[in-house]
Amino acid sequence: MSEPHGSQDSERLTRPLPVLEKDGPAGSGVPAGPGPLPGPDGGHGGGHRFWSARRVPAAVVAVLLLALAGLLLYDIAAVRADRPVMRWRRELARQLAERPLDDIWVLVGAGVAAALGLWLVLLAVTPGLRGLLPMRRTHPDVRAVLDRPAAATVLRDRAMEVPGVQSARVSVGRRKAVARAVSHFREPDDVRAELDAVLAEAIAALGLARPPRLSVRVRRSERKG
Repeated sequence: MSEPHGSQDSERLTRPLPVLEKDGPAGSGVPAGPGPLPGPDGGHGGGHRFWSARRVPAAVVAVLLLALAGLLLYDIAAVRADRPVMRWRRELARQLAERPLDDIWVLVGAGVAAALGLWLVLLAVTPGLRGLLPMRRTHPDVRAVLDRPAAATVLRDRAMEVPGVQSARVSVGRRKAVARAVSHFREPDDVRAELDAVLAEAIAALGLARPPRLSVRVRRSERKG
């Protein structure tokens, strides 16, 4: 599907809305994992996040393991061919045999290895893709997500339509949406009340599976002179 491009701002709004993926054997995207079907009211499921492919960490780990395994196998084959053991392996064996377990370098090496291991485990058990917000699932074979910057832009545009708002900034997280506005000719309390209603309606219209909590902060514009 293609849409006409009017300006850079409109392209930014329309390009990431939404990201669709079809589940099941016939799907052809990155596997998103199982997700719940729509509820009886027609679309309150699909709150699970998409899983990142983790291509960069997987490629780095694979290259390092391949290099280390190839170097070790080469050294073993060289020893079998009556050639001397590589110096690095002889030195490593000597250091491991002579250094006590409470040696500072042994502890540092163990700490680094443990940290890398925990990092890899964390990558394996967390979905990632924090910039994508799952949308309500209205069809059993289709899942959709909304880009967080795009959602923030939509809410900011709605906030700027409220009378009395001079400027507005909106940040959207997975659990909370924070709107900061500056009022110039209306009372901040009145602007805040209207912003609460307008942005709550706008968040509901985004169709997110887990709508973020709304927090609105309004301050009066500083008058010069």
